[in-house]
Amino acid sequence: MELSKDLRSRQEARDLAAAGERAARALAELPQEKLDEIVAAVASAFAAQAEKLAEEAVKETGFGNIPDKTTKNKFASLTLLDALKGKKYVGLLREDEEKGVWEYGVPVGVIAAIVPSTNPTSTVCYKAMIALKSGNAIIFSPHPNAAGCTRRAAQIVAEAAEAAGAPRGSVGCLSIPELAGCQELMAAPQTRLILATGGPGMVRAAYSSGKPAIGVGAGNGPAYIHHSADVPRAMEDILTSKTFDFGTVCASEQSILVEKGMEEAVVREGKRLGFYFLTSQEAKKLAQAIFLPSGGINPKVVGKPAEHLAQLAGFSVPEGTKILVARENEAGPAGPYTREKLCPVLALFVLSSEEAVLQKAIEVLDREGSGHTFSIHAADQAVIRRFAAKIPVSRFLVNTPATQGGIGATTGLFPAMTLGCGAVGGSSSSNNISPMDLINIRRVAFGRRVHPPKARVELTPELLETLTQRILERLG
Repeated sequence: MELSKDLRSRQEARDLAAAGERAARALAELPQEKLDEIVAAVASAFAAQAEKLAEEAVKETGFGNIPDKTTKNKFASLTLLDALKGKKYVGLLREDEEKGVWEYGVPVGVIAAIVPSTNPTSTVCYKAMIALKSGNAIIFSPHPNAAGCTRRAAQIVAEAAEAAGAPRGSVGCLSIPELAGCQELMAAPQTRLILATGGPGMVRAAYSSGKPAIGVGAGNGPAYIHHSADVPRAMEDILTSKTFDFGTVCASEQSILVEKGMEEAVVREGKRLGFYFLTSQEAKKLAQAIFLPSGGINPKVVGKPAEHLAQLAGFSVPEGTKILVARENEAGPAGPYTREKLCPVLALFVLSSEEAVLQKAIEVLDREGSGHTFSIHAADQAVIRRFAAKIPVSRFLVNTPATQGGIGATTGLFPAMTLGCGAVGGSSSSNNISPMDLINIRRVAFGRRVHPPKARVELTPELLETLTQRILERLG
């Protein structure tokens, strides 16, 4: 009798975890120089297949577009490789002679990695490279709707890694994308850490698995265009970000906030660039198309262009429309556009003052996206500092497209496809996840002898007289 998919998936997870543990032991013996060779080979092989993998991802999922997914694949390989060059994560990392402390980087072992359908190939290369750079084995659990392209990406990575000297089993991937197999992988005794990128349900499952986990929450980043901003540049940045792969990157802007005096300039510039500002009736129709009655996002709108979204909702927009914008007032159930929208759709808030903008941004993030990303377009350093001290996010971006800035393409942040949201966002890390998040630090601490202070004796007149008498007696 043939075993069910669930049972076969569970058995495959057990086998991959066991192979991963053997590989992790061997990887832990390799010096950083050898790990670097392996990582460079992975980046080169993956970048060579960047466009082909993008084609496969778009064909299988229907999300995004081939040019931008190609760019993501190259970012997650070549750009990441540049950021990793010369960095050391295993072995002796530093010696503090003054304190008598040495620090060694120690790989965690086998990492279970959850892959989302929105970035199903670039996430594989990125996570594999940071795992191998830090001496870890990694096993991928693909999203069912992107299983084919994710497996292909993992195969390219595994073959390149092994050809460069990585032990067999260093990179694995479930071929049967069942929830049972994913759960088995996360719970496997060999698994030491879970690196979860995906929907809220999957992230919750990772944190409730009983294993250490790094999970990331939803993005819902507001973008504030301050009155000191260069409005044309700000709107071009938002256009560049929100249309990239048709809005599938979690760091992309989800709403624009302006003060009343800025509304006219922002709308005028937006219309010039291809932003379409919805009527109230069109906004209602689009909201019904984007969100399911259950509250979730309709998969049919994810990663689709603006004109397609309008057609799906039952209205027409001018040819060349790039982004749809709905006016909003409330950051709650009454305001559907104040949620994350994985497509080129934005909310627009027009508020009475800078203080009102600050409070509304916090309200939006409190509803969804706390700890993730906020962007501001301003030349006034005082307002930048004020908002940076108050906004509850891990990435506070200034004068840059949020998608590209958040992942580290146009900022000095670490190049990453997994963006931690910190404790406020229910995440164990607020970092752009790097190899430093995938190691333990072993500290060697030398004892420091502390001599007890010598007793101090107060020389009183009586004591002085006694000492003098004794000396005279001895001199006799």
